[in-house]
Amino acid sequence: MRTGCNESTARETARPARPAGPCHHGRVSEVDTSWTFAPVVLVALVLYVAVYGARWRRSREQGGARAAGGGRLALWLLGIAVLAAALLSPVDVLGEQFASAHMAQHLLIADLAPIALTLALTKHLLRPVTRRLRRLEQAAGPFGHPAFGVVAYVGVMWLWHVPALYDAALEYPAVHTLEHLSFGAAGLLYWWHLLSPIRSRLRLGGLGPVAYMASTKLLVGLLGVVLAFAPEAFYAYDFTAGPRWGLDAVDDQRVAGLVMALEQSIVMGIALAYLFARMLSESDQEDQRAERYASPAP
Repeated sequence: MRTGCNESTARETARPARPAGPCHHGRVSEVDTSWTFAPVVLVALVLYVAVYGARWRRSREQGGARAAGGGRLALWLLGIAVLAAALLSPVDVLGEQFASAHMAQHLLIADLAPIALTLALTKHLLRPVTRRLRRLEQAAGPFGHPAFGVVAYVGVMWLWHVPALYDAALEYPAVHTLEHLSFGAAGLLYWWHLLSPIRSRLRLGGLGPVAYMASTKLLVGLLGVVLAFAPEAFYAYDFTAGPRWGLDAVDDQRVAGLVMALEQSIVMGIALAYLFARMLSESDQEDQRAERYASPAP
């Protein structure tokens, strides 16, 4: 609940990291929009492009456009560009000043980048590691099941929005890096079960993808609703010098919650449409194979 200026000032003195109201007497905080250009991230992204590019070229030579099409390469580059936007562009610095920008960064790392990178893969591109992936899936036991993908994705989202952990990520670079790695790993695992070109023994069939996505996105969307309608700010963004871009701490958190809820709904809708189209295509291919290899009638 928002309070008067005197009461808010007293509370800010006791806990300066949690301003709850807009009592800034006309002051406006400056916003840093600089680029990060972290060397480790830059080198890693360049290596991802180089490794994929070498394998894509070889697959293209061996199997043609069906094995490694130009669209797949474009998707890989798009995924790398999304990671660069999340980790190198002003989005990274803004995430230290706005909950809404931090939320956008999380969703880029956990959803948009993994989707693009996974869709960039084909069976032919993965041929050198297919057996290793299947052995890894078997060795993982219950951790290789799609249900664990849901638990990991939802758990990571909720866990890192616990105020103590969220604030620790803002304060300590090592914790922030761990946060990004856990979002990326959970996102890749989650989308792998839905979009992987390799047909695994645990692959979801029938209405499985619908239940898989609906349960996940509703649980994560609920977190967005909680943030959007919370009466006070949960996280240690310092707005005591005044609003930033017209937002105080509470409004910023509400925008963050709305971004999460809206993104989860949009991604779920698009992904379900894609999975439905893929299911129809695979069904047609199976029918064609059955007709081709059917025994002739006596």
